[in-house]
Amino acid sequence: MTSAVSFRQVSRHFGSVRAVDAVDLDVGAGEFFAMLGPSGSGKTTCLRLIAGFEQPTSGSISIFGERAEGVPPYRRNVNTVFQDYALFPHLNILDNVAYGLMVKGIGKTERYKAAEEALALVQLPGYGARRPGQLSGGQRQRVALARALVNQPRVLLLDEPLGALDLKLRENMQEELKALQKALGITFVFVTHDQGEALSMADRVAVFNDGRIMQVGTPEEIYQRPATRFVADFVGSSNVLPPDFVQRWSGQHRWASLRPEAIRVGRKVAGEGVPARLVSTNYLGATTKLLLEAEGLRLHATVPAGAALPEAGEEVTLTFNREQLHLMEEGA
Repeated sequence: MTSAVSFRQVSRHFGSVRAVDAVDLDVGAGEFFAMLGPSGSGKTTCLRLIAGFEQPTSGSISIFGERAEGVPPYRRNVNTVFQDYALFPHLNILDNVAYGLMVKGIGKTERYKAAEEALALVQLPGYGARRPGQLSGGQRQRVALARALVNQPRVLLLDEPLGALDLKLRENMQEELKALQKALGITFVFVTHDQGEALSMADRVAVFNDGRIMQVGTPEEIYQRPATRFVADFVGSSNVLPPDFVQRWSGQHRWASLRPEAIRVGRKVAGEGVPARLVSTNYLGATTKLLLEAEGLRLHATVPAGAALPEAGEEVTLTFNREQLHLMEEGA
């Protein structure tokens, strides 16, 4: 795999705070790569290190094999799309998109032609004469994309670009971004704290916590086979089971994860499965999420909407296949 971006033992400290701590990372050329984690986990700092807005305290960064430390942002073949769009309100859309080309000294006719093509690429042909204030949030996001793409970067950096959009528009833009990346074939590095967004869009995902990468893998690997307790809990809200519980039901004294959809909830049968009590239900449309109490643990189960449900407080039996228990690194 040709690396578009490589980190080797990269750290970024702000005083005593280790925002990024000895990170090793390879992003493949043409890959849609997501950096996922809670606020303060280091993902955005990593993006800023790629962009050149921050410099590493230690370690090395390369972009398509060229060392990037000390290279200013304008000399890196990358562009960034921000959550707040950062459009110039006094310029029309065409001039906003063409701005980077103007700074590079590209002639007016050539840069306007490239800007029109970029607007067509993001499904906004004919919008060039409007101002940012005349557009919806989704349209402004497309303009920000066009402005980044018109410079033909080899790596496009996206810093929570869909965070300001409402749910339906965000879902539509997820599909459009994924299709656009496949059509262009350039490397996308996408920062998000939204697990569903990362899993649905990315070829691979890096899960961050406390300045370090907990796991890198495909969405299926991250979801089905989390490496640590943090990944299991953060990605998809898995049930994290302690060693004593796991030993009773699988014979191995290890931490394990069990996805909510893997648990079957039935009527209480003495001597079968795990005895539990239904605490509450949460209707989510296509599914209903159950909160259960078993052996002193709080567990979640997911069942299809419309399924027969026990009453809150009712005793039930939980069953699952032992193969669905995913054993993890102890103590991680």
